[in-house]
Amino acid sequence: ELTGPSDCQPALYIPGMAGLAVMRELAGVFPIEGAAGLSLGEMTAHAAAGTFDFATGLRLVQKRGEFMDEACAATVGAMAALIGAEETSARALAAAEDVDIANINAPGQIVISGELAKIEAAVGVAKEYGIRRATLLNVAGAYHSRLMESAYQKLGAMLAHAQISPPHFAVMSNVTGNEVKTPDEIRAALQDQVTGTVRWVDCVERLLDRGCDLFVELGPGNVLAGLVQRIRKGTEVLSVSDTVSVRAAAERLRAAV
Repeated sequence: ELTGPSDCQPALYIPGMAGLAVMRELAGVFPIEGAAGLSLGEMTAHAAAGTFDFATGLRLVQKRGEFMDEACAATVGAMAALIGAEETSARALAAAEDVDIANINAPGQIVISGELAKIEAAVGVAKEYGIRRATLLNVAGAYHSRLMESAYQKLGAMLAHAQISPPHFAVMSNVTGNEVKTPDEIRAALQDQVTGTVRWVDCVERLLDRGCDLFVELGPGNVLAGLVQRIRKGTEVLSVSDTVSVRAAAERLRAAV
């Protein structure tokens, strides 16, 4: 049941915020230059930056997942990973098969999203575009595509009434890869993200450009650490997902301050 968006998204948001709270408790005050989150993680990044409080973020996250569940149920969508794909070739394939670019996760790792039949067709011809491998993903629907339009509209209406403040530190937008500062910019970015491309490479590169040299990944697993390494090899990333890793991260942060 946790794999459905309405359950999965709160189950990712809460451990991320818990990890940050425990790190702060163990390491004390440490400076944060900026934050970014991949897809749902952008909500966590904003909560960490004080854009909204924990409870407001949790309500937004739960409703975002619910709206996406509803969009999945009303459409027949799919996603596929393109391995060894350049952005230009991925965009050419997406345009030819009438699907959307969902994620630009790392060099050579792009995800497309759209109607199931069209995604299957794109997978079938991907090699003709110089893409080494295309694989269907085990997901409930076509996230970050035009098939999420109903979720886009519903989340936008909810964001319009949410209490949102300028963040305490820089937060990067998935859809632009750049910092968002004002409440209106943040509302638009979080709404656009539902149907727009997650430009994770750009988000990480902007943080690197700001001088960030120590990254902390909050939440289950270490997928983002792997993506950051592919974007800029040698970047230090601490993955925090349990008591052992949070203590190690806190010790490293105390040494860095």
